[in-house]
Amino acid sequence: MTVGVPVFNGEPYLLDTLRSLLAQDEPRLEVVVSDNASTDGTQEICRVLAAQDDRLSYSRSASNRGAAWNYNRVLEQARAPWFKWAADDDLCEPAFVRRCLEALEDAAPGTVLAYPATVLIDADGDVLGPMDDSNLDLRDERPSARLARLLGNRLEWHPVFGVISTETLRTTRGIGRFPLADTVVLAELCLRGRFTQVGEPLFLRRYHDRRSIVAGPSFLEQLAWYDPDRRARAAFPQSRVTRELLAAVRRAPLDAQERARCTAVVLRCWTGPHWRHIGGEAKLAGRTALHRAAQPPRGRLSPRGASARPGEGDVREAGSRAT
Repeated sequence: MTVGVPVFNGEPYLLDTLRSLLAQDEPRLEVVVSDNASTDGTQEICRVLAAQDDRLSYSRSASNRGAAWNYNRVLEQARAPWFKWAADDDLCEPAFVRRCLEALEDAAPGTVLAYPATVLIDADGDVLGPMDDSNLDLRDERPSARLARLLGNRLEWHPVFGVISTETLRTTRGIGRFPLADTVVLAELCLRGRFTQVGEPLFLRRYHDRRSIVAGPSFLEQLAWYDPDRRARAAFPQSRVTRELLAAVRRAPLDAQERARCTAVVLRCWTGPHWRHIGGEAKLAGRTALHRAAQPPRGRLSPRGASARPGEGDVREAGSRAT
């Protein structure tokens, strides 16, 4: 069992997070930490724990390559048949991994993910209350039914932090370089197999002011969190997620009839409820295209005879954030 911890400047909560993972009562465990060039005490925390416990390995990037790269990096490093992503601020009860693995053993054939019930905690670790996900039942045999249930869910996508088949997860595109990428990877997974839930509240999801969605609420800020190199480019989030979900359906191992059903599910359960946002993004894209078309072509000589610099006349447009 591999637990992958992508981290960037996680000092405030990282020590407690790693201790909760190393306290798991599942003996077959490795914890892989990938540090995205942190500038706080993250490196020292990880090196000290790695020296104390050989189940923990630590690697560090020379530069911040974004959350998407880092989440996929820990998946690449996984050596076990089952894998779990762990954020650097959440906590897991000691039985989290073991109970999920037991649930997978007892589940119907084709089950690829198990996750426990979730409790919300605050910055100090005090319990805020349970997360009600009673409507998230993804055990249906039909991929289209599972997808409809997933996309109809309006809660945060916490099953992405469950225990997942490493082999199956590697058949997906992993965490994409765009906001709401967790929605898409969960959709890809539920198109490939069932999910099962452990009823015990073993996952402690921390809500605090340093969370990326709070610290950077706009979609351009979120885009920069996933991929720093894209921070200045246009962001049309709901349209992007629709395209990615439809592409996920095309890539999934489905017969023609079920593929058609899943395509209809995306349009009904995701595109339909978000049509106002998508329509607004389409208008913004149209205005941007018209503005760019009105600009002098790149390379046209300026009145002073010098060629224009690359990028002159570009327009930077931002979308607004709508788990």
